[in-house]
Amino acid sequence: MRDAERKTLAMVAEDEWLQPVEEEVERRHSMYEARLADIERSGSIVDYANGYRYFGWQYDEDMSGWWFREWLPAAYDVYIFGDFNNWQRTQLRLNKDANGVWSIFLPDAMYEFRLTHGSLYKLHIHGENGWHDRISAYATRLVQDDETKNYSAQFWIPQPFDWGDDKLVVDKNNLLIYETHIGMSSEKEGISTYKEFEQKVLPRVKRAGYNAIQVMAIAEHPYYGSFGYHVANFFAPSSRFGTPEELKSLVRKAHKLGIAVIMDIVHAHYVKNFNEGINELDGSPYHYSKEGEAGYQQYWDSKIFDYGKREVEHFLLSNVKYWLDEYHFDGYRFDGVTSMIYHHHGYTDFDCREKFFDEGVNRDALVYLSLANKLVHEFRPEAVTIAEDVSGMPGMCRTIEDGGIGFDFRLGMAIPDFWIRLIEDERDEDWSVEEIWGVLTNRLPKVKTVAYAESHDQAMVGDKTIAFRLMDKEMYFAMNKGSENLMVERGMALHKMIRLMTISVGGDAYLNFMGNEFGHPEWIDFPREGNDWSYSHARRQWSLADNGFLRYGQLGAFDKEMIKVIKKYRVLADGYPYKWHSDQESQTIAYSHKGLYFVFNWSPTNSVPDYRVEVPWAGKYTVELSTDEERFGGFGRHTKGEEHFTETIRDEEGNDHYFIQVYNTARTAVVLKYNK
Repeated sequence: MRDAERKTLAMVAEDEWLQPVEEEVERRHSMYEARLADIERSGSIVDYANGYRYFGWQYDEDMSGWWFREWLPAAYDVYIFGDFNNWQRTQLRLNKDANGVWSIFLPDAMYEFRLTHGSLYKLHIHGENGWHDRISAYATRLVQDDETKNYSAQFWIPQPFDWGDDKLVVDKNNLLIYETHIGMSSEKEGISTYKEFEQKVLPRVKRAGYNAIQVMAIAEHPYYGSFGYHVANFFAPSSRFGTPEELKSLVRKAHKLGIAVIMDIVHAHYVKNFNEGINELDGSPYHYSKEGEAGYQQYWDSKIFDYGKREVEHFLLSNVKYWLDEYHFDGYRFDGVTSMIYHHHGYTDFDCREKFFDEGVNRDALVYLSLANKLVHEFRPEAVTIAEDVSGMPGMCRTIEDGGIGFDFRLGMAIPDFWIRLIEDERDEDWSVEEIWGVLTNRLPKVKTVAYAESHDQAMVGDKTIAFRLMDKEMYFAMNKGSENLMVERGMALHKMIRLMTISVGGDAYLNFMGNEFGHPEWIDFPREGNDWSYSHARRQWSLADNGFLRYGQLGAFDKEMIKVIKKYRVLADGYPYKWHSDQESQTIAYSHKGLYFVFNWSPTNSVPDYRVEVPWAGKYTVELSTDEERFGGFGRHTKGEEHFTETIRDEEGNDHYFIQVYNTARTAVVLKYNK
């Protein structure tokens, strides 16, 4: 219960809808405060999250040798072995302390020329589930044997990486995110590398105008086809893409190009594999997770962290700090937040307030996420955190001080679902401009949203990209610039309009999955038995946009110009668009935002000359961007620089209203710049 003298949390005070559940909001906040106070009794949360500097391999200058430590409270016996001791499993036994930490010291006098950079090692652990060869939870690099396919940890102690003057401040008010996957980022039918991504993809992102990349599948995962979401080793970057130093080089290069690097971090669950992961690492079923069903994510066939266990919390917070500290990442997209914060993992209808505040909520997970946000913003104040939450949990993006969880942004996950429904279920002539406006602007004040028309989710096998939904099989043979095809012309027009309205109305940041900006055809399908282990759909065909003969390049050119305009006028910075005109008969809607004026005609056929729309200011309006420009695959009915002058009409109350007349062309959006 809240102290009588304590002020109501701002999140509740400012929202009448939350006042009936004030006690539960206070309870969660008090749990967070109590846990933070406990942490800070021995220092800051930044100092607390240093597990990667204590566990695993740590060099002791005073004793001249290497310590190895692992938290394995339920283990009966633990040995370390590897090529440095000829793989003798039971030669080097670790000792256990009162906290369940096993350790061993290997002096240089005996091991300096045996335990060397690149040495392979494993743990031999005896627990209630028997004897098993396992991988350390704090391993920083793994390698896979080409023949047996088994993983070993690698003693990875290179020369210190030269970061130079690496420094980048993320522009949170103008965040344009390019979602990427290293392995499928090249055109070859195979797995691409950190080095190839640095050399070939980063310059492409820079030219396209995006100022951030969101990188998927960084932490080591045994199954490539999991898209990186079944993580086994949380402190090891995936070795299938290259070395840790090559990943660091990628980040350093991105920063030099002015591109922030956001990691897709997975703390919602972990892979249940024994050979690679942390599942039952100490031999017990309750090591990093709870026992039984409470520790199992049935929908993903994976294990769930026990967020209320202090050692697990320490492991995860250390992981959060590790990637910021060691690899200079600029923040995180937290995957699967909905699964984390509900015991039912979000598999319910959130149709009433109580669903967000009843016993179905995992309070420990909420406390952990608040601590993670506290840590990120204390260690790197400019870093960004994004929550993938489909439920709409109140307070997700409110500050912790206000009673929230502390994320900078949430993903606008309802937006792509809306566009899919509209394309699939509604005739073009029935698209409601008010419904489009309502869905794209449906967000609470102080809840910053990353808007996107589609991400990697919509590109996966079994789903379709927007381009494929609009143009279907015509994309295979009717994308030549000289060809005429009504389905392609429709698809091109709507593809551009959907993206432009999403970025200008849908939120406070924007995200696009690599290749979707130019309408990359087909779907993503990683190698598997069902496709004969083919990589043909696990790549990006950049040449489609680059060859100069196909319409894909026109879609890419539009996206580049759109990003340029949005960035130049800081359309994503604080503030909401204002709707000036809505006309369902002509399917036209017009709005202003950041000194720009947008006119969208969604009608498939209804073009209206001298169409009058109200504008906010008197003066001249100049076309800054049109989806109908010929260079973007349009018909050239509007061109950049086209001028429109206002006329003034005074109403009965003596108030002046300003109007311009435009050629309101069907399936076209025009962006005008105001000039006094």
